[in-house]
Amino acid sequence: MIRLRIQVAHWPRRSLVLTDTPRPDCGNCEGLGGIEHPYGDHNGEYAGDEWEPCGCWNENRRWFLMPLPRRPRWLRHRDAGRDPWGPGGYSDEPPF
Repeated sequence: MIRLRIQVAHWPRRSLVLTDTPRPDCGNCEGLGGIEHPYGDHNGEYAGDEWEPCGCWNENRRWFLMPLPRRPRWLRHRDAGRDPWGPGGYSDEPPF
């Protein structure tokens, strides 16, 4: 059974895609879509993870729905780096 959801894809262009999701009641991956296998180096220290996809879903199964519009170039560069409220969206000016 396919469990579909809408997702935003960013390659090659921002677009909406319909994609499959892992089975939430899967006994192997517990709904995560795969099994993580951490491994260590020759000293026994953590060196990373390997991901084994579960058979309950196919992460490559997706259908293109529609491209998302791009912002005009003049609008993209106009507000870059200027935030009138400062970092975090708050002003440190008194209200009077």
